[in-house]
Amino acid sequence: MRVRDWGAGAVAVLAGLVVLVGCREAPPDAAGGTAAVASPVRPTGYGAVFLDVGECSSFGRTSFTEVSCASERAAARVTARHDGTARDGPPCPPTTDFVLHISERWPAADEDGDGMVPRGRACMRNLQPPHPGDPGGGGGPRTVVGDCVYALDGGKVRETACGGSGPRRPEFKVTKAVDARSACPASTALYVRLGGTSPVGCAVLV
Repeated sequence: MRVRDWGAGAVAVLAGLVVLVGCREAPPDAAGGTAAVASPVRPTGYGAVFLDVGECSSFGRTSFTEVSCASERAAARVTARHDGTARDGPPCPPTTDFVLHISERWPAADEDGDGMVPRGRACMRNLQPPHPGDPGGGGGPRTVVGDCVYALDGGKVRETACGGSGPRRPEFKVTKAVDARSACPASTALYVRLGGTSPVGCAVLV
């Protein structure tokens, strides 16, 4: 059996006011999936903090705005909000569908009078299915137990839907998260970097 040590995914681009991260979060070279960069959009200020926990955003082809959760435009809800970059704070919850990165000054939407909205991350969950962040869903910023991946060039992997609805068929499935490789079962064909308290994912061929 050949066992390879691949990180979880490909690098995602983080730029502008709001960035949609389709797959991996964590180490710079361990982010996977696809990422769409959204155009800067002025926050609308429905709460004291732009995109605070429990608030909602709309979806657009190139941009995202904060909207009332009662609005027909509301598409996703903030489940966690962290200041700073991905390296500065805890990861998003495991079932996060995508992450919005906020990193621009907007005096008209200022929270505390200092002339800016703090740089941060909003962990988002779609109000309606599909939920790519669910185990096997083929997306989200984190790889979790139940997710499937396929091999990329350069010793990396990318997540794909276990049901085969993604652009690539699954090759491996993460069946267990452990503290060290030695704790993986004998059937393990691939180690996947997960992060968190149990950073090693044990993946089998599918």
